[in-house]
Amino acid sequence: MANMSPLLTFIVILLSSIMINHLPVASSKQWCVSMQTAKYEQLEDNIGFACANGVDCRPILPSGACFKPNTTISHASYLMNSYYEQHGRTNNSCFFFFPNSAMLTSTDPSYNQCIYK
Repeated sequence: MANMSPLLTFIVILLSSIMINHLPVASSKQWCVSMQTAKYEQLEDNIGFACANGVDCRPILPSGACFKPNTTISHASYLMNSYYEQHGRTNNSCFFFFPNSAMLTSTDPSYNQCIYK
């Protein structure tokens, strides 16, 4: 094998580092959603909390993109995630404000026209 000159070695290393920095990486985005085991009353409280604290609740109304399925867990998930997104996606904005009813997921819960940000 032939020896590479220092300049050629530098160019190869430089180009390699540029290429590595442009490779796609897996998204680390997370969404705050309702736990399947959450109690109905807690989910109702979560919906009320989110709507009273600046979350746009229109998407879960009958004419909204996230109304169906018309279930408390689905509506709560959408609103909990909206609150989480509006407050910097911190653990505190998911778990503290929605105790014993929230979980983080790395699977995008969006469906049809209901887009989770």
